[in-house]
Amino acid sequence: MKLPARMAGFVRERKQQSLYRTRRILETAQGPEVIVDGRPMINFSSNDYLGLANHSAVVSAMKKAADQYGAGSGASHLVIGHSTLHHELEEQLADFVGCESALLFSSGYMANMGTLNGLARRGDLILQDKLNHASLLDAGLLAEADMKRYAHNDMDALERRLEGATAEQVFIVTDAVFSMDGDLADLPQLVTLSESHQAVLMIDDAHGFGVLGKEGRGSLSHFQLAPGAVPVYMATLGKALGVCGAFVAGDKDLVDYLIQCARPYIYTTALPPAAAGATLQALKVLQQETWRRHYLQTLIQRFRDGMADWQGRLLPSQTAIQPLVVGSAEGAIQLSDELSQRGFLVSAIRPPTVPRGTARLRITLTAAHTEQQVDDLVNTLQQLLPGALNADRQLQQGAQ
Repeated sequence: MKLPARMAGFVRERKQQSLYRTRRILETAQGPEVIVDGRPMINFSSNDYLGLANHSAVVSAMKKAADQYGAGSGASHLVIGHSTLHHELEEQLADFVGCESALLFSSGYMANMGTLNGLARRGDLILQDKLNHASLLDAGLLAEADMKRYAHNDMDALERRLEGATAEQVFIVTDAVFSMDGDLADLPQLVTLSESHQAVLMIDDAHGFGVLGKEGRGSLSHFQLAPGAVPVYMATLGKALGVCGAFVAGDKDLVDYLIQCARPYIYTTALPPAAAGATLQALKVLQQETWRRHYLQTLIQRFRDGMADWQGRLLPSQTAIQPLVVGSAEGAIQLSDELSQRGFLVSAIRPPTVPRGTARLRITLTAAHTEQQVDDLVNTLQQLLPGALNADRQLQQGAQ
């Protein structure tokens, strides 16, 4: 039996609407200078914020762990896949973020899915920021609890939702750093609202952990909030730490509960021990090489200063995520292609990942970039943007 014809029709429509997704083939290690599809490029698309994915000490730690523990974990954590390295990593992550316990997951998507589905049940209410990551939104949609969304970073809108809530338990769920806009959630106000309305606050700190706060301890540290102010803390290990996986941290009761109820944790093969060994080393490098975080902040400011004439298009982000709004999906793709022709890899982000009419370039800076590379990108954007935005306006007028 053939697959439904509607599938081919859907793909055709995506291509016609400039929304078709393709994969590039990376032929080198992750870094600022890469070879993609056979071409050397300067990479401004990676989430390897501190440049640890190919750090010599991290790579050596992975090799050493693989020699001792092999290539794979062989089973889920609850069967026989939970190694000494996994356990040590959980303990060190918990200590680093100031929590009693932490639980490893194989990905951030799984962590969000397992945690929210494990905690929320029928009769509960989940309130989510409208611009939350897809993994949080999908987790809320699949949970037995009701889910409602509030306008992005609108604390008044959230408070109205809270005041009208009649659920047995309310959960407030938000990104700490929003992945496509690069701005920060108002965590102090979220903590205040959650406490006054007895709601459970869960944050996804994928893009803040390792980069923000004292010693890179994350968004809570950035806002000088105590770890206990947020009962459910999630962060990923494949961005600032450069490896893979994720963890959820909180008090011991939370972790004990998730071990019993988080299905993506229970029924998934554990991360390879070698990945845990590499992450342990990356956590050490993060704390030892503090210059990486400071240098990254220098590059962020340098980029924003260079793009000062385009503040109307460059969203107000002080993080490594620097979104440059073009408008249409076609316009964003064309600008991304023009940059590619000049040797810069900058991803175009289109609907449904971002709202229609706000397709953008998602420029990401890392501590592995040089000041010259950032300057070269700025100069190239200054040359290309006027023509690109004019072409985008013509595209949108022609579509009307």
